[in-house]
Amino acid sequence: METSAGVTIGIPVYDGVDLLDVAGPLEMFSWVPPEKGLQVVIVSEDGCPVTSKSGVRFDAHACFEEVPTLDVLWTPGGDPDVLGAIMSDPASPYLAYLRQVAAEATWVCSVCEGALLLARAGLLDGHSATTHWAFLDCLKAFPIDIAAGHPRFVQSGNRLTGGGISSGLDEALQLIKLLFDEATAEAVQVSTQYFPDPPVMGTIPPTPACFVTW
Repeated sequence: METSAGVTIGIPVYDGVDLLDVAGPLEMFSWVPPEKGLQVVIVSEDGCPVTSKSGVRFDAHACFEEVPTLDVLWTPGGDPDVLGAIMSDPASPYLAYLRQVAAEATWVCSVCEGALLLARAGLLDGHSATTHWAFLDCLKAFPIDIAAGHPRFVQSGNRLTGGGISSGLDEALQLIKLLFDEATAEAVQVSTQYFPDPPVMGTIPPTPACFVTW
């Protein structure tokens, strides 16, 4: 069912964030017709630019304080050491922001290791979820039903979690469908020519023991 106008998706970023976790979904969201009223805002703690894990520096639109509420929270993954530092800090402004906006958000989402940040904030308790294959063992530390296999995304109530980095593209299309309708999602798929046909087909290896420390 299509939502009323004025839907804001917020992507809280940090130094060491995975670039595709931000840029891929952002690109998908940007192809939603303007009349749908969808707005995407990139927020950082202080509103300053951040540098991705791959070394790309980009601007944020606002700081946490300037965006106190969101309709949709989209939590990206990042460098394991950075994730561990955020998760180890009981007074983490990032985790506090996740809790704050999730309290009123219609959808609470993560892609890749962003699920660990949601989990550490207590926002996936009792839900089914997934994350990047190499970090599934980390989710076992939380009261979460880990989805079997390696699904591209998992919907559990108003939680939507994605698998590894590239799954954010599929997950973004699913969110567009949930916010609006299937026709809108299909139009975005066609506009971005997202019809994956990779030239190689590897096999996902067994999940290692969790190597993020907090």
